[in-house]
Amino acid sequence: MGLMDRVRGQFIDIVEFLDDSRDTIVWRFPRQGNEIKMGAQLVVREGQTAVFENEGTIADVFVPGTYTLETKNLPILTDLKGWKYGFNSPFKAEVYFVATRQFTDFKWGTQNPITLRDPEFGMVRLRAFGTYSMQVSDASKLLRQLVGTDPQFRTDEVGEFLRQTIVGKLAPAIANAKIPALDLAANQETIANALAPALSASLAEMGISIPRFVIENISLPPEVEAAMDKRTSMGVLGNLDQYTKFQAANAIEDAANNPSAGNSGMGIGVGVALGQQVAAAMAQQPTTPPAAAAAAPAAPPPLPNATPPIFIAVNNQQVGPLAAADLQARITAGELTRETLVWREGMPSWVPASTVPDVAKLFGAVPPPLPPQS
Repeated sequence: MGLMDRVRGQFIDIVEFLDDSRDTIVWRFPRQGNEIKMGAQLVVREGQTAVFENEGTIADVFVPGTYTLETKNLPILTDLKGWKYGFNSPFKAEVYFVATRQFTDFKWGTQNPITLRDPEFGMVRLRAFGTYSMQVSDASKLLRQLVGTDPQFRTDEVGEFLRQTIVGKLAPAIANAKIPALDLAANQETIANALAPALSASLAEMGISIPRFVIENISLPPEVEAAMDKRTSMGVLGNLDQYTKFQAANAIEDAANNPSAGNSGMGIGVGVALGQQVAAAMAQQPTTPPAAAAAAPAAPPPLPNATPPIFIAVNNQQVGPLAAADLQARITAGELTRETLVWREGMPSWVPASTVPDVAKLFGAVPPPLPPQS
């Protein structure tokens, strides 16, 4: 190799970036000490922005296109370098390629539940997760605020920061929406559409925007969901008295159709007993005209010996009425203690929970605090 070949090898005449990683946000052109030839070709593809930097100072920015690097299209770099008109020598500068396309492989989720006040359930804890896309809105700000001198800035370097920002904005967004917990699923898209611009505004100083934000699920704690399932099951069953009679009739039919040598007598006995119970129940039913029966409400009657609901005092606020399952959930959450004041119909005043037998037994066998020593 001759002297001129070695000299030519020290000059860079094409500056470009072909991205095949799909997760690179910023990539620094590997100049490796060589100088960029004046008149070299700069190729900026769609979804990219090229930023020239001189000694730590951001200079010229190029949008997609093909450029011949000359002093006339490097005005800021020309001023920084002090080039005179017609300067034609190679020069040194750092070139950063910034991806401006959307990065769609981001996921978010709440590691800890979000505590909110619900108009129907009182205090509730919610978890949520979903996806979002990130896009660079200002390459210069991104380089100054996040990238620095990193030669290859990837999505995993910014993912956790974005997740924390999203979770920090999510709780106020849900609270300000003032949507009951049972209606959150129907309004997930509305909340997401309102949250995306708020996130973009918060991240604008770093040159990042959130063009797409999706809430895939908002869920209640498992114990609350179990209580809701029980309540739904009761609503589906409807009239519990009629359902019991229907089950008894099916049991009689099964016992009659499936006798066996070992248990035929027992099956007949069970069938007779069930038949007597059904007959007794039917005999107790008053004779009602068809029109009156049709007009009767379909709501089930109250269960016998059912414990009436109770109210509790939380932070000087009346909460209730609450059933036994709800009280247990409040005890687990620490809202209901032995000293919490409670009241139900028939009581003359509010009393500590430990003095109401059916509430006190929910606390289990945990002894109360020791009295102060004299």
